[in-house]
Amino acid sequence: MPIPRIEPVPTLDPLRVTPAAPASSPPTATALASWIALLALAAIWLATLAGRSLISADEGRYASISLGMLQSGDWITPRLNGLLYFEKPPLQYWAGAASMALFGVNEFAARLWPGLAGLVMVLLPGHTAARLWGRRAGVRATLLGLGTTWIILNSHFLSLDAGLSAALTLVLCGVLLANAAGEAGRPKTQARWMLVAWGGMGLAIMSKGLIGLLIPGAVLVLHSLWRLDASVWRRLNWLPGMALLLAMTLPWFIAVSLRNPGFAEFFFIHEHFQRYLSNVHQREGAWWYFVPYLLVGFLPWTSALPWLLVPRRSEFARSWLWLWAVFIFAFFSASGSKLPSYILPIFPALTLLLTQATSATEKRLSRWHLAVPVMLWACAGIAATQADRFYNADTPPAAIDALARGLGIGSVLFLVAAALAWAAARKGRLTTAIGLVAVAHAAATLIAMQSHDTFGQLKSSDAIVKVLAPQIDAQTPVFSVRSYEQTMPFYLGRSTILVDYVDEFAFGETHEPTRWIPTLAEFTARWQREPRAAAYMGPDTFAELQRMKLPMRVVFEDSRRIVVVKP
Repeated sequence: MPIPRIEPVPTLDPLRVTPAAPASSPPTATALASWIALLALAAIWLATLAGRSLISADEGRYASISLGMLQSGDWITPRLNGLLYFEKPPLQYWAGAASMALFGVNEFAARLWPGLAGLVMVLLPGHTAARLWGRRAGVRATLLGLGTTWIILNSHFLSLDAGLSAALTLVLCGVLLANAAGEAGRPKTQARWMLVAWGGMGLAIMSKGLIGLLIPGAVLVLHSLWRLDASVWRRLNWLPGMALLLAMTLPWFIAVSLRNPGFAEFFFIHEHFQRYLSNVHQREGAWWYFVPYLLVGFLPWTSALPWLLVPRRSEFARSWLWLWAVFIFAFFSASGSKLPSYILPIFPALTLLLTQATSATEKRLSRWHLAVPVMLWACAGIAATQADRFYNADTPPAAIDALARGLGIGSVLFLVAAALAWAAARKGRLTTAIGLVAVAHAAATLIAMQSHDTFGQLKSSDAIVKVLAPQIDAQTPVFSVRSYEQTMPFYLGRSTILVDYVDEFAFGETHEPTRWIPTLAEFTARWQREPRAAAYMGPDTFAELQRMKLPMRVVFEDSRRIVVVKP
């Protein structure tokens, strides 16, 4: 993507922003170069989805559900390790199963959906900024999203939050563009973008449930009350929008409820109201739980956050983006269930707010903002030279050394780019500076992620299955005894039999009691009857079974996992 040179804006107030007039169509060569840059970005972004083993818990859980759906051909009822699993709707499971059907059962296919979701969170805000404030703003918004840490990390890790955030980004940007079209007197364009917003809500509901309706609805109400302006409600394109939303969501909810009578109560009561209002999932945290994740997640732009915390009620776009970010942050901070990735949907809004702010940034001020990421990457580089200080009994030195090498390479790469960005900012080439920082930070972060694989093997079944597979055949039962490794069904290619283990399987085990073994005594009797068998367990369980003289041969062992076969 070409990065135009711009002159610094004379005003020093980052909140007084006059949207730029949309740029004229670029020359053919420039447009071609832009498309080549975007395709290269997408190719590199997606290529780095491979090369790392899946790790527990989320990556193994969602990859296993998708694989089970593909193998069974049942696209209505999700199952985890062969048991009913209704914690979330099936959109990501469908996407994962389709990806595995196209690209095979591998890490790239398992992570493809969040990878594509990340591209939506990067490119759609860029398109929105270009439509609202001009092509230069579009370039900046794309670069800011590309370099945002929480977007990078969550797009290259298999969980549900990237897909939800991409769907909500459709809502966020659809409303902005529909409102702009309505104010410009273009009703057809307004209706199209509003349908995009409705479609985004449908995808969000099918990704993670009612939160996909609650967040946009609450922000819309708060925004109208705060601005004392209900005009956006007249632009919602109600009838086509509701029809689209219902068509996207109702068929699956009806079908899964008819097949599984206990679904509705578990999904809507347990997984929505109890999860939010209580600590039933044991994911509680203090009111400030998400503050560190916001500060780290918005790197390398964290020092710009104070610009974005001052609302402006008079401007629709700024107030919409500000309320979007503030409501999501406050909503999840009040929840009884907290995970770091829950606030991911605020980051596309923050990148658009920052795009506006950079239009009024004096060059000296912009150079000062390089200090925070430079300091952090410099600390990472120094820490990388002291890898031996982090050795411990539970972590192989090779894992720490590999991560240290990745951090060291990433640190050097970023610091060199930061020096070039400083020089570009001195000359008033702010977009060039943003591009250097964004690309270098993204590349350094992805290098660090790739170097984490040796460390990640400690939470993956990849190495275990490579050792176990030659010892068993397709008919050999594999037991998970008082423990469960989320990635095991994915790498094994089939479910394991749970023994004396409940956790998130309570619903499935209650409704399908024949698919698991409740007690250790029943397991030992089954083990004795089987001509061949394998089992995964922790060291304490292994020691207990040894005392019981159960015939076992160890084929894999590390500090927390033991795999045995029947001799």
